Amino acid sequence: MMLASIWLQREWRNFVPAVLAVAFSCLMLALQAALVMGIFGSAAVYIHSSDADLWVGGPGTQSVNFGQPIGMNVESMLRVHPDVQAVEPYLWVDANWRGAPTPQAGAAVPVYVSGIEPTLQGLAFSRLLSADMRDRLNAPGAVIVDRADLEQLGTRVGERAWINDVAVDVVGAVAGLRALGGVNVIASMTTAREIDETDQGVRPTYLLVSLRVGADPITTRDALANQSGVGPYQVWTAEEFADQSERYWLLETGAGAAVLFMAAIVFIVGAVVTGQALVSVVARASREFAVLMALGVSRSALCRVVLVLAALIGLVGIVVGMLGTLLLFGLATWRDVPVGMNLSVAAVCAIAILGLSLCSGLFAMRGLVQAEPATLLR
Repeated sequence: MMLASIWLQREWRNFVPAVLAVAFSCLMLALQAALVMGIFGSAAVYIHSSDADLWVGGPGTQSVNFGQPIGMNVESMLRVHPDVQAVEPYLWVDANWRGAPTPQAGAAVPVYVSGIEPTLQGLAFSRLLSADMRDRLNAPGAVIVDRADLEQLGTRVGERAWINDVAVDVVGAVAGLRALGGVNVIASMTTAREIDETDQGVRPTYLLVSLRVGADPITTRDALANQSGVGPYQVWTAEEFADQSERYWLLETGAGAAVLFMAAIVFIVGAVVTGQALVSVVARASREFAVLMALGVSRSALCRVVLVLAALIGLVGIVVGMLGTLLLFGLATWRDVPVGMNLSVAAVCAIAILGLSLCSGLFAMRGLVQAEPATLLR
């Protein structure tokens, strides 16, 4: 450790390429993870932005956007359970947005309309909508969209548009509502039912359940799941339903596989570049290694020095890469690019990059293990 740290301090200029290679790999891997969490996490923005403890929907639903209408008897059953404090309907409508009511106005934009109860105590999007925004939804035809989608929709706040030939007024725009594969639109239940063209809008797509203080969501979920005679339905905790929706888009679609493949490519390229940088550094110190070997220092001891050096380079590169990542996160947030990160994912990225550095160290010391002192001294 002492020899490796002294070497790194005195020859730091020679290690700059290796540190930058590790930092770049860390930056790319962290950004890949952040984009995965942000983009595929948007599949569950409806759940993360709401305060419901339980979600009730059709059986076998793989993701929020695949919901089907459920029977009205299910809501009655939920309301009589002693642990249930509030039940709120949620209507999902697939629709098309136009800037004018005629087809000649241009191509329609696919939108996902979320019909909610716009009361101040409402559960749906309670973490996203302010009291003023919820109050605006009480107006007939009022809708709210993400501010980053205004350009795509070809409209501005205060203007009128048409969803499935129903006139709507954009009464507000918020951040954090972007969807995966479409545009999210929030409306009241009344407006959403007017937009719905399936004649099934009288039945909700989901029921959002708030539990009493002290009630265990898993225990209540199991108790509610065993009810019979009210029609087909399934109960999830909010965390389970969010994880299920994100996992479907990440693992069951080609988009998720492509992102994971790109992350693997970043890791491999980073290992090769870092390994080459370490090889050049070890080659410059070949005479010093030869002297140590001639003095009786074993190859295994020298290999440990190289591995410790690689680990130190990895740690420095991780710090530099994470600082760069934080700067890019700020830029992405400013530009409304969906990114997400938590401590566990950041730790996994750091461990992966440290492993990359150690693999590069193994690659760099390959020539050292095979060489003889006389050969190195030439």
